[in-house]
Amino acid sequence: MGEKKRKATAEAEFIFGKKNYKWLFIGLAFIVIGFILMSGGGSDDPNVFDPSIFSWRRIRLAPTLVLIGFGIQVYAILLNPNKVSKK
Repeated sequence: MGEKKRKATAEAEFIFGKKNYKWLFIGLAFIVIGFILMSGGGSDDPNVFDPSIFSWRRIRLAPTLVLIGFGIQVYAILLNPNKVSKK
């Protein structure tokens, strides 16, 4: 009898629900896309200046996507998957 109770209480239970993981992966995708957009723009020759490092995509868009991704991550962590919505 005691072994059955131990097995019942020892079952693994995830901290987050399916909804949390969905939002975590969406946030992670935003962060990865932001870092991909931020990369590149360098020059092979250090004596040659390449103005593409100051493009709108690298200065404005990519950091914004990374920050939005971190915001989504915070939302996914704080989301309560057991809350029942009233309709």
